[in-house]
Amino acid sequence: MKLTTDQDREQADAPTPTMMLFEAIICRRCISATYNRSRMVLAPHILYTRHGGLHVDAVTVSRENMIPREIKLATFKLDGLSELRVLEREFEINAELFEPEAEKYIGETILVVEPQAAAEAA
Repeated sequence: MKLTTDQDREQADAPTPTMMLFEAIICRRCISATYNRSRMVLAPHILYTRHGGLHVDAVTVSRENMIPREIKLATFKLDGLSELRVLEREFEINAELFEPEAEKYIGETILVVEPQAAAEAA
C-alpha cells in the first residue's frame, strides 16, 4: 500500500494542460509555454482535434522574449507544450488571421474564442 504524500496531492490538484487552455481561451488570456525548447507567449484562439490528438492554433506573441517579425497563426500539438501557465495578459482575437469557419476545424473544434461582445452578453 502506498501512502499519499503532499506532493501527490498537489499534483492531483494541479490543472491539466487542457484545463489551462480552456481557461485561456474562455478568458482570452495568453499562455506561457515551452515548445521545441523555445519559451513562448501564445494567444490561443482554438482547441481542436486532428489525427486523434489535441491541437491549439495560436498567435505567437513572443518567442524567447522577442516579438516575432511576422504575426501569424501557428498550430501547436498540445502534447508538445510544456511548462504551461495561464498569464494575466489578455489578447484580442486576430480576425485577419483566424477563420473559425475554416475547413480544418469543421467537426473537430472543442473550444474557440468568442468575440468580446458575445462573451459579455453571455
